[in-house]
Amino acid sequence: MGKIRVLLADDHTLLRQGLRRILSEDPALQVVGEAADGREAIARTRALAPDIVLMDVQMPAVNGIEATRQIREACPETRIIMLTVSDKDADLFGALKAGARGYLLKNAEARQVLEAIHRVAAGEAILPPALAARVVDEFARRTPRAEPLTEREVAVLRLVARGLGNKEIAASLSLSENTVKTHVRHIFEKLHLRSRAEAVAYADRSGITSQQ
Repeated sequence: MGKIRVLLADDHTLLRQGLRRILSEDPALQVVGEAADGREAIARTRALAPDIVLMDVQMPAVNGIEATRQIREACPETRIIMLTVSDKDADLFGALKAGARGYLLKNAEARQVLEAIHRVAAGEAILPPALAARVVDEFARRTPRAEPLTEREVAVLRLVARGLGNKEIAASLSLSENTVKTHVRHIFEKLHLRSRAEAVAYADRSGITSQQ
């Protein structure tokens, strides 16, 4: 299996240099480029097609949330992890709505950043527990009452929360991939979710993740 190709997008040169050093210690990772603002992050992602973009929220030219939205539209295979000092709800929810698959604060330890890259590259969504709880609380407050899930939908959601992709879920439950896609769509509709990151947060908070 090839290396996980990472693009660093942050307007602080020193931070990018520090991240490059941290990532260079993991032989499974390869930094393929850097960007100093959101517009450059979009262009560099289109040119280099990295597996992962580590993206700051507050950046010149185009902010990280808008850059995330444009990258997800142009390069849907690239997964984005926000790495930021901001724990504001507007930034957190904005990033998730734009399609970010992870959200980390810059006070995270190096091992947490490396783990997040590996997990998101494997198809998981990453949120620190405190932020995941806020996501669930906010959507519980602002969205209509969730409809109950069927047993099959609960089984699918549990596997989504464990980071499995649709193909892997289909194999695990002996279903077709199209059937899994239908179940996932129904789960999102019933629970008023808009991303797998929100699904992970919901499953964690509701205890579905720990069920057998």
